[in-house]
This record gives sequence, structure tokens and C-alpha cells, in this order.
Amino acid sequence: MSIFNGKRLTNETFKLDIERMRRGWYSDKYFENINRMLIALSKEGYTYSGAHHNLPQGVPPENIEVGDIEVEMQWFTRRIGTTVIVGVDKALEMLRHCTGYWQDGHFIETAARLEVWAVQDGEVTESSDGNPMNVQPVIKVRGRYRDFALLETPTLGILTRSSRVATNVYETLTAARGKPVLFFPARFDLHEVQASDGYAYNIAVQRFNMDYSQKLGPFVSTDAQGDWWGGAGGGTVAHAAIASFLGDTAEAMMEFSRILPAHIPRIALVDFNNDSVRDALRVLNAMFVKYRELMDAGHKEEAEKYKLYGVRLDTSGSLRDVSVLPLGDPNLDLGVNPRLVFNIRQALDSASENWSLPGDWKDAAQEFCRNVKIVVSGGFNPEKIRKFEKLGVPADIYAVGSYLFSNNGVTASDFTADVVRVKIHGEWLDMSKVGRRPRDNANMERVW
Repeated sequence: MSIFNGKRLTNETFKLDIERMRRGWYSDKYFENINRMLIALSKEGYTYSGAHHNLPQGVPPENIEVGDIEVEMQWFTRRIGTTVIVGVDKALEMLRHCTGYWQDGHFIETAARLEVWAVQDGEVTESSDGNPMNVQPVIKVRGRYRDFALLETPTLGILTRSSRVATNVYETLTAARGKPVLFFPARFDLHEVQASDGYAYNIAVQRFNMDYSQKLGPFVSTDAQGDWWGGAGGGTVAHAAIASFLGDTAEAMMEFSRILPAHIPRIALVDFNNDSVRDALRVLNAMFVKYRELMDAGHKEEAEKYKLYGVRLDTSGSLRDVSVLPLGDPNLDLGVNPRLVFNIRQALDSASENWSLPGDWKDAAQEFCRNVKIVVSGGFNPEKIRKFEKLGVPADIYAVGSYLFSNNGVTASDFTADVVRVKIHGEWLDMSKVGRRPRDNANMERVW
């Protein structure tokens, strides 16, 4: 369930590999070993017989059936600051379909015996210092431990990755101060994770809109990234397409515009020849000429195909665009930098001044040029975006890739799960390792 629509996703969406998950295929081996041990102890009728227990004074250690011990486990992240929580629904479906035990070759489901509390996808947790004594759990489960011990690894995995991606997206959106952020990290990881990553991105966008009263839409690059929430991938022209047109960016965009339907935004990638201003103006001029021709002929619908929505700058970090004159330091102003964006904006806004046009087209031509947006990509992260915003750089859209998968330093979002209570003689007693304690979260609700 996301907090935005009140509906939990089910396994109809996730399509879990239930059979192998039940057998521990996706679990760290030590959980399988523990599971086997507890099952064997249960069959033997073993009861606790040690001498160094941590039970409170006055609680007798006799007749405690360790193999069938019931525990309270809590799942949480130690990421400092705000974490946008995603992955809860999939973790719950793992518990729902894979809690139980094998008997005579058949799996006996026992999920209904669990008590489960959880937040909704899209909730946030806060931590000022990452201290595990003060965490905010996002899932809490009470039940026989051996029935769900194998699920700790995969449940932590989906929570960790999805929450990390969502939080990184949220922080990037915040840095961009309400400008769209395109989700471009698909090429930096296995294709199998695209659906969960795209869902995390979409949840982050919705959370940002809610917190900042915005109406940003989600922009993913693959259909798989939209699979869990009904989105679809979007995109325009790659460098390889321009190479196919012998490096002629304008010709590539003209044929793209002629063939592809008008609802696909025409965004020209203009850094192929490392002369972004020149190629942006060539594209702009060619598309306007065709647009004007079709409009004058009364073919308004066809003319829409030649509206240039934007230009994208993706200059390599090892190059300086030819429009950016060197200022002494050879390493200054490489890649997509503020001066390059300012140069592009100025060139676009003033382009129509050099066109020979009849009077009734002058204003329309100026509007055509000034409506072209600037998309920047290549090495962007919140720090670089904040720098652009502080300087007033006229970038309209940020395309962000590998940073959104970052998991080190301030972006480390690892989840963990701890047993914090055990049920002894019908009573729930605190039983956690040193440095942990039972915690609550007012946003958790009883699931089943």
C-alpha cells in the first residue's frame, strides 16, 4: 500500500519465485542452518537446558520449547536523516506466501498465525544519528521464528534497495527545487531490478509532490520501470542514432520527427560533435522551417511533429564544449557546466533574430525558440544540482543516472532485522542483543 492510494500491491504484481523462496534459495545459508536446527529440536521435544539465560529475575527457564519459540522481530534502517520507505508491500507478500514449514514434501502455510504490523510504502522515517536504539521500525512480526526465519534475507533486500533508490530520488528532487528529474539509471544495473527501481522512483516523486505541494510527473526510460504502477518508458534520440546519420544531428532529428508520433517529445541530443550551440541551432532552424511550412499549408496536426521540446546536453566530463572558451585552467568547465547551459539558453532565445521572416511570423518564431527546454545529464547528483540552482543556471530538467543507486556515506540505507522480544510462558519479554531494544512507530498499522 502506498500512502497515496491506500492499496497494497500483491503477488499478482510481484510474481515471487515462491517455491524456491520457501526452500531458502534466496536466504543466507545461516538462516537455513538455524531453521533446520529449530525444526529438529521441535521434533525432539527439546526444552531449554542452559545455565546462562537472560530471562528477567523470577521467570523460570524450565519447559521452554526452543524449537517452537515465538519471537517479535522488527525491520528498520539506520540511514541518517529522512528515509522514504519502499518495499514494504513486497516484503509482506514474501511473509504471506512463504511463511511455514515443509512436511512430507508439502509446504504447510502458517502466515495466518503471524501478527504483522507495517507502514505503507511512501512513509518516511527519521534518524538524527543512526543509533539503532532509537530507530523507527517499518515492519514488526510476532510468530514462531522457524516459520519465517528464511525470509529475513529477501525481505531486507527489497526494503534496502527500494528505500535507497526512493530516498536518493527524493533528495535529488529536493535539490532540483521542483524541476523534473528523469530516471536514467537502468543501464547501471541488472535488468531484473528495473520494475522495483521504477516503482521506488515513482513513490519518491509522489512523496515529493505531497511534501512540497508540487505536481511533478514521473519520467522513466524503460517500460519495465513502470511495470508495477502502470507507467511507460519515454525517450528520444541516442548518440548511436546520430552516428547512423553520419554525425548530422539536425538530419537525425528531422527524420525522427517525421516518423515518430507527435506525443513523443522531440528532445535533441546536441553534444555529439562537441559543438552544442551550433548543433542546437541547426536542429532548431531545420525544425522551425518545416513547422512553418506545414502551418502555412494548413497541416497543423503534422506541424506539431516538428515542435522542438528540448535539447539535451550530455558532454563528456573529459571534454570542454567548443562554445565554452578556456579561461586558463585546462580542467575548468569540462562536461556539462553552467557556462555551457547559459550559452545554449542565450543562443536559443536569440535564434529567431537572425531569421528572415514575414511580420506575422516573428512573434511565433520567438516563442518557438524560447519554449525549447534544456535538459542536462552526465554525472548529476544533488550536490551538482544544488550548485546549478544556486547559480541560477537555466536548466529546465535534470536527467540523473548512477547516483540514484548510490549506497555509501550519507546514502547508505542498509536495513536490518532484530528479534527484540520472545514469548515465554504466555508473556512477551524483552530479549534483544546489546545495543538494540523494542521500538514502535506510530505509522505502523496491523496488517494481519
